Order: sequence, then C-alpha cells, then structure tokens
Amino acid sequence: MAKDIYGVNEWGDGLITVLENGHIGLCHPDNPAQAPTDLLSLIQNLQQRGIETPVLLRITDFLKSRIDEINQSFASAIAEYDYKGRYQGVFPIKVNQQAEVIERIAEYGRLYDFGFEVGSKAELLIALSLNLGERAAIICNGIKDTEFLQLAMMSMKLGFNIFIVLESPRELELVLDVVKDSDIRPQLGIRIKLTNTVSGKWAESSGDRSTFGLTIAQIMDVVERLRETGYLDCLKLQHSHLGSQIPSIIEIRKSAQEACQFFAELRREGVPLTYLDLGGGLGVDYTGEQSAAANSINYSLKEYCLNIIETVKDMMDSNGVEHPTIITESGRACVAQSSLLIFNVLEATHFDSEYEVVAEENDHPLLLKMLEIQTYLNRERIQECWNDLKYYREEIRALFRRNQVSLAMTARTERAYLYLMNRIKTVLLDPEAMTEDMHEALVQAADIYHCNFSLFQSLPDVWAIDQLHPLAPIQRLHEAPVRAAILSDITCDSDGKIDKFVLGEGISDTLPVHDLIEGEDYYLGVFFVGAYQETLGDLHNLFGDTNVVTVALSEDGGFDILKEQDGDTIYEVLSYVEYEPKQLIAAFKANVEKAVKGGRLSPSDRRQMLRSYTDSMNGYTYFEHAEH
Repeated sequence: MAKDIYGVNEWGDGLITVLENGHIGLCHPDNPAQAPTDLLSLIQNLQQRGIETPVLLRITDFLKSRIDEINQSFASAIAEYDYKGRYQGVFPIKVNQQAEVIERIAEYGRLYDFGFEVGSKAELLIALSLNLGERAAIICNGIKDTEFLQLAMMSMKLGFNIFIVLESPRELELVLDVVKDSDIRPQLGIRIKLTNTVSGKWAESSGDRSTFGLTIAQIMDVVERLRETGYLDCLKLQHSHLGSQIPSIIEIRKSAQEACQFFAELRREGVPLTYLDLGGGLGVDYTGEQSAAANSINYSLKEYCLNIIETVKDMMDSNGVEHPTIITESGRACVAQSSLLIFNVLEATHFDSEYEVVAEENDHPLLLKMLEIQTYLNRERIQECWNDLKYYREEIRALFRRNQVSLAMTARTERAYLYLMNRIKTVLLDPEAMTEDMHEALVQAADIYHCNFSLFQSLPDVWAIDQLHPLAPIQRLHEAPVRAAILSDITCDSDGKIDKFVLGEGISDTLPVHDLIEGEDYYLGVFFVGAYQETLGDLHNLFGDTNVVTVALSEDGGFDILKEQDGDTIYEVLSYVEYEPKQLIAAFKANVEKAVKGGRLSPSDRRQMLRSYTDSMNGYTYFEHAEH
C-alpha cells in the first residue's frame, strides 16, 4: 500500500491521506467525516485558472485547527491539574512573516488572547497593526535600540500588552534613559539563560553558550539596578527559552523546572513577576517516528501541555509562589503543517536501460566480458556481478582516456552497463538478494528526477541543515512505484538536490517513484513547510517566490480559494538585485538595432526578439509550459 511505502499514516497526523483513486487527499482536521479534498484535482483546477506549479498551498483549516488545539490542550491541562494561573501563547513572527499567515493567526487567535513575539522594529510594526485580543501579549525580544524602545513604550498607551524583554545589562540602561523624562512605567521582562542544554539541531540555542539572555550574575545586577532606580515593580515577566524543536519530553520538563526555580528565587528577591515565558521548544514530528530524533518528537501536543502545567504547578507550590500566567512561543508547531509545496517533474535521468546490447565481432574483449555477466547473473552471485560490472566499465574508461579505444566503443560499453544495471535491479527485487553493499550500489544507480522548483528558495533548511520534510507523489499511489530516485531542482547547482526521504520503513537515500508518462504531468508534494521555509529562501539563479494560494477545504471535498499571490516575475527578481529592468530592455533594444543595421537581423526578426525579451521579463521565473 502507498500509505505504508511513504509513511502517510505515520507523519500525516490525520491531515493527509491516500484516496481510493491513488491521489493524496487533504482531510479537514475538525471534521474527519468530511470528504477529503483531492490534491491532484486541486492542482489541476489551479492550472486551468492559469496558476502554474511550483505552487505553495496554505491550508487555512490546518492553521486554525492547530491554534485551537494548542490553546484548548493547555486549557484542558489547566483544568486537570487545577492550575490557578492562565495560559496565553504568542507566535514568533520570524517563523513565518508573510502577511497572509500573520493576519490569519491574529484572527484565529483572538479568541484565546493569542499574541506575537517580535525580534526587530519591523516585526514590532507588524504586531502593532493587528487587531489583537485585549490581553494578548507582544513580547519584544532581541537587541533593541532607542527607537525600538520608544515605540514599544508609547504603544502601551494604546492599550497594547507589551513586554520589553531585557537581553543584557546594557539594554537596561537604554530603557532607563528612554523612561527618565517620561510618565510611562514600562512592562519589563528579563531573559535568563538556563544551564540545561537540550538535544536536537538547535541545541546551541540553550545552555550557557546560548546567544541571548543574562547569566546568573547579570540577573542579580539587573535586579539591583532596577531596585535602586525605582523600577523593580515594572519587572513582570521572566523569559527562559527552552530551545527549538526539542525532541524529548524529559528535556522539556528539566528545562521548565530550572526556569521555575529561577522564577521562585526572583520572587524571593522581591521581583513582582507574574508571567513565565517558556519560549519555544514544542516540536513537529516530520518523520512520524515518534522518537527523540532530530526530525521527530517522542511526545504529543497533549502530553507537552500536561507536562508544562504539571511541572510549573509543582515547582510553584513547592516554593510557595502563586501560579503565574504561562506564555509559550510555539511558532513551528503552529504553522509547519499548514503549508505544502507542489511541483512537477520535468524529466528523468536513468542510470539503467531496457535496451539490450548484443555482443558483436568487433567489440573490445573487456566489453565482451562485461556482456558475459548476464550468463551468471543470479541471486547468489549478485555481488560478484556488480563488482565485475564496475571493473570492466572503469577499465574501458581508462583505455578511452589513454586513446586506446574509440568514443563509439566507449559509448557502446556505457549502453551495455545501463542494460546490465537494469538486469541487476530486476534480480534485486528479491529481498533476499539485497545486501548492504548492494543497497549502496542501488543508491549510486538511482534515477535523477529533475523537478520544477528551487531548493534554495522554497526548502532552504533541506539544503542548509538537512531538515527532513515528508515528500511523496500526489498521484498514482494505487500503482506500485517501480523506480528509485533522488530529486534535482531547477538551479544550476549540484547542491540543489534532495537525497534523504521519509518513508514508512524509515529514512531512505532514495524516493520510490513511478515511471514518467509522456504528456502527463507527474507531481510531487513536500508537506509541512510552513515554518521558516518561506522566510529564509534566497534568489539562487534568480528563481523567486513561487505562486502562493490560500485555500479552505469545503464540505463536499472541494475547496475555496481565499487568496492568490502571483509568484515573482523576472522583472521583479531583477529589481531585487539592483537591476533596472527598463534599462535592460533599452540596452537590449540597442543591441538588436545594431544587428538590424549590420544586416544580421531583419526588421521582422527585431520585432519578434523584442517581444520575446519583454514577455520573458514579465514571465514566471520557473519552467512554464509552452502554451502559457
């Protein structure tokens, strides 16, 4: 079953399924009885409207459900443990800064007083423009200058619940300088470095060597400075970042315990803290392994909330401290699942062939020996056949380099190699023939499927930090995939490839795929790309943002388009890198006119070339079908 091959049941989290027609289906998270939306039909419908792949789909139902689930899970945990404080979350804008995403988070989160974490003046400006709940918090993290501080403090007069988190003693002096001639009493927070270090890809964001926050000695210096200047009563919030994508619930509990002990000790020092911000850490199970691995987590959302509430309650009760309002900054867990990238395969490079090469009288002796391999090709001697095949091929190549065999003979040898690789793969369909060495051989002989997307623009974490995202064909899943491939993107860069995949049996070096059918688009989907991927992408080879479509799933298995954002045109991308497109057009016109005067082009050629140039300037940066 395709579900088993691609692990859809493991990582799909009830959002993704495989339909009877072999297509991927999108399930409504709050209405599981509702007919799933056929993803292939959705993409084909978009193309009929002129919206080409690659396309980023944002599913509003996935986003709303996740925000509901986080807040409701904390509410249930608070009720279960009779916790006397409240919970209110904030979304770190850096995780996905796109206006469509941020505005919907504000809309869906208003019921829960869901706020935002900002780390720059630009992000603060975004947060201040939103219609937030009355008690929604705006947490100001990061390095702040005077202008940032003035804007944040003045905005408190508008009713915003703003916390200025002190990242260093120097920042405190800036705050004091801003407020000295003001009637504003700021709400301050203090960021404390925890000594506990978590595991995972972002381990360095925790522990003593973390970039932001105050050491124990600096904490006491800041408290005393606030006391002597009369602003200690303004210190209301403690921020202790647990980490990012923490894979183990035990590590979350340990870090939360340490944060709580700091909180209690500061209360003993007379600091009137009422908010405990535990930062990020809530992870996403990208692989479905449910284990403490880099791209997975060994806990559920419900377990996370129960553990946070239980830990904070127990620690506060043991220290005789009132239960604070708990804030978490769960960015990845909010938005990762809500976006998916769909792209088409343009062509394939195969490293085997069904074309049989028959021995001929004039063949080189080494080629004849290579062709004899098929006479002893069986399961028991499969490794020997592979070794011989590699040896004869390399020998012929060496002779070619020394001018001892012709190009034609070398090409014939390469064809024989591809044919015999095909025969070897056939034998390896028997699982008992598959040794570890032969598995490595198959990886080396995997197809390359050339795909219409830029890894660096749309999936930068896959390239930069080996992030895994679930990836599968969105069609033909009722057919057994007969080939294994790695994926190459459309950029001219050897790093533009995906060669690690989430499958039902674990992480694989190749993706099971189907043969391409002439005249039929073959689409692949990369799932759960809503966190960071849109924000971190670059313009490698000047491939810009993809088309983006925001959709809501309808009850009849269809969908409604809520917003469409055209991908970057070449005109726009060139302007990003300091070109003036109008000047480029003028310069090209001059070159064309010179060719006309020189007799190399006719006037009609000139018109056609200028039209082609300007059409390209206004076109999509990705591969477009000829009819478009």
